[in-house]
Amino acid sequence: MAVQLPGTFMQRMKELLGSEEEYQKFADSYLDAPYGGLRINTLKIPVDSLLALSPFKLEPIPWCPTGFYTQEGVKPGKHPYYHAGLYYIQEPSAMAPVELLDVLPGERVLDLCAAPGGKSTQIAAKLQGQGLLVSNDLHPERTKALAKNLELYGVRNGIVLNENPDRIAAAFPGFFDKILIDAPCSGEGMFRKDEDMVKQWDPGTPAKYAAMQHEILQSAAAALAPGGTIVYSTCTFAIEENEGSIGEFLSAHPQFELIPVGGRGSFSPGFGEMAGAARLWPHRVKGEGHFMAVLRHDGSGRPEVEAESPLLAAARREKAPKGKAARAAGRGEEAKGKGGRASGKSGRSAVAGHSPLGEETVLAVYADFITEQLGMQPPGHPVLFGDHLYISPLPKEKLNGLKTVRPGWYVGQVRNGRFIPGHPLATALNPAESVRSLSLSSLNGEAVSYLKGETLAIPRERLSVKDGSGLKGYVLVCIDGYSAGWGKWQDGMLKNEYPAGWRWT
Repeated sequence: MAVQLPGTFMQRMKELLGSEEEYQKFADSYLDAPYGGLRINTLKIPVDSLLALSPFKLEPIPWCPTGFYTQEGVKPGKHPYYHAGLYYIQEPSAMAPVELLDVLPGERVLDLCAAPGGKSTQIAAKLQGQGLLVSNDLHPERTKALAKNLELYGVRNGIVLNENPDRIAAAFPGFFDKILIDAPCSGEGMFRKDEDMVKQWDPGTPAKYAAMQHEILQSAAAALAPGGTIVYSTCTFAIEENEGSIGEFLSAHPQFELIPVGGRGSFSPGFGEMAGAARLWPHRVKGEGHFMAVLRHDGSGRPEVEAESPLLAAARREKAPKGKAARAAGRGEEAKGKGGRASGKSGRSAVAGHSPLGEETVLAVYADFITEQLGMQPPGHPVLFGDHLYISPLPKEKLNGLKTVRPGWYVGQVRNGRFIPGHPLATALNPAESVRSLSLSSLNGEAVSYLKGETLAIPRERLSVKDGSGLKGYVLVCIDGYSAGWGKWQDGMLKNEYPAGWRWT
């Protein structure tokens, strides 16, 4: 693959890299095809289990224990396992920032520039269903993909916002243990992967983004709890957006220090005084260009911060192992129906709606559904948007005044006096949590038929039904044992409840 790069960009890279040999290796890397990768979703499946099931060859990515290279020409998005949320297709270098964030179960984490959701799903897997994930993006259209990805990958403890960073900081001062800033940037590191980034670039682009990055860092500092950590990342090479932005931030915030991560393993050091920052170069690793910096608060002011939970304290002591399967899941769904689009409108809080039936009635109908259909009680705070019910990791008052796309895990709606479970409820469950379940095979075409929305002939003996329960009701439909959606079984036929907006095409 040959990419036509701007001459001014290449001249700057020659000066940046220093030697002719290093520059030539960099230039030659643009003749290669970009690397593909996927990251296993340990909310739904352990790494070893996915490797045993995988129909395609996977090669480990050195900086991400759940990440793997895929071979050129392989299309993992065209397999039922993708639709069951067992892995996220992600550029390999983009997996590195969350690994540096070192998220522990039970922490409160903010992904400030989150769309389309790859890094948020990675954070969610590390939280193992405990604590809180707030995923934000400033662009309303991009939050739709963000919300849908969190739903597909079974995130139960997530909230999606469409806000300016400074408003989040005002609503959550000193609140988050960890904050990820995958900052908007000039995208120079993606030139090999996305030629549209080349077309949009001009010599003034880095300076424009550097000003924006400064404001985002300011807001993140205000929202971070004392002693917390910020990981700042970009996919660009420009010093003014990388070492320059971090140097300016540290000068203005003496309570922060740069934690050295550069110059070890696959991570090359940053430039000058920012050698502790990390760079991924496309001619040195199998991935695109990235910059990362880990910023740690010194802990001053900690007495004013809410005491951490015993669960989180234990996790910190034990340094809980990463990559373990966790049965956490789900999130919101569209207030209009079963599809995966965002329900909150720009400028409107999703927690502001009121049900004409009354909250007590909706919760009573939901409680009946839980008793009849599920083997568990989803923990959290009930939040109503009209007759649509979310289970939120935060009390609804905490979101008042914020543009909220998803206030929590979307579990369903009340219609004609009955509770209709949402698709994100299904994708977040495991078979043991449903009274009725059915596993379809990925090998004989029946899983694809289900994903296309087709009705299936299913004999009674294939259903798994808990003792004392009848056949009438919703069935959790799984693919090789991993949840994918709802169905209803009657007289040997499975009525398909897979939403039209999610179907296999």
